[in-house]
Amino acid sequence: MNHDTYGLNRYVCTVLEEMRKCLTTHNFSILPSLIEEAQTLVNRMEAKLYDIKDLDTLHDKIKQKKKELKELDDKIKEKQGL
Repeated sequence: MNHDTYGLNRYVCTVLEEMRKCLTTHNFSILPSLIEEAQTLVNRMEAKLYDIKDLDTLHDKIKQKKKELKELDDKIKEKQGL
């Protein structure tokens, strides 16, 4: 199945290439929609990068809290042993 005809999983580079084609053919009627599509794709890419950064931050916090929990558990066990 050719997904190009459905517009699925398009890349910014593909949209930019179509913009360049507008220059060579001097047909600029589709250019505004290509600009909007490029903007949408780049916005999605930026959002995904921020999501990944947020996940990394959360992962670091979880590791820190697990370490703190282990230290507290060790203190409790130490106190119970006395």
